[in-house]
Amino acid sequence: MPRAGAPILALVAVTAIWGYTFVPVQKAVGAYPLFAFLAVRFAISGIALAPFAWAPLRSLPRSGWLAGLLAGGFLAAAYGFQTAGLDLTTVSSTGFITGLYVVFTPILALALFRTPVPAAAWGGVALALVGLALISGMPNGSVVGNVLVLANAVAQSCQIVAMERFAPRYDARALTFLQMGIACATFVVIAVAAGQVEAPDDAQTWYALVVTGVFAGALGYLVATWVQSRTTAARAALVRRMGSSRWCVGAQGVGSGRLMGSLP
Repeated sequence: MPRAGAPILALVAVTAIWGYTFVPVQKAVGAYPLFAFLAVRFAISGIALAPFAWAPLRSLPRSGWLAGLLAGGFLAAAYGFQTAGLDLTTVSSTGFITGLYVVFTPILALALFRTPVPAAAWGGVALALVGLALISGMPNGSVVGNVLVLANAVAQSCQIVAMERFAPRYDARALTFLQMGIACATFVVIAVAAGQVEAPDDAQTWYALVVTGVFAGALGYLVATWVQSRTTAARAALVRRMGSSRWCVGAQGVGSGRLMGSLP
């Protein structure tokens, strides 16, 4: 197997895990408050990563801590904006607008870090947009909700671009742990403010929490961080969209304002 193709295949495998989580998450958040779910889910991710991240964190320079905290802030913002927007706009609009991170990512990478974007990548972006439009339809619904979902797409792009910049420089375990920690802290604050302070009390919810916390969260983002030390942000965005596009199809028949959108 060509060495350059291994990271892409690893990310494809991760998108399969993210795709699988759609159904258990959908069922869990129907019975358990969403922001509480996110807080506990990212707490589980941090706990799962802690034994492996402890040593790298101790040797991580200050710039590495700042990089992880910045990427974690973008990750938390993406989840928060998408959740808020989905409560105000339609599911199809959320699916289409969220998919625009495929467009924003290469533009931001080029503008901020002068990362070259091959013609083939731009072709993939164009095809992804056409596919999104065919699956989801063009945006409609609440203007405010659409703007919030658009902010989510920008935040996702910023997180991917940040990882392209920082992943080659710092330990993937430490960066991933910091991202999970910032996301957890953010959603703990939101859950408390929203009055969503309660423990899961059924096996179905705990199953979804463990699957998303350990596999989609800790393992998934660890692999994604490792991959982004070996490929470009544009390619990573396109591959991640392959996994998240399954949401657009599934969500059409669900129509719930409590879903997780395309974020794993």
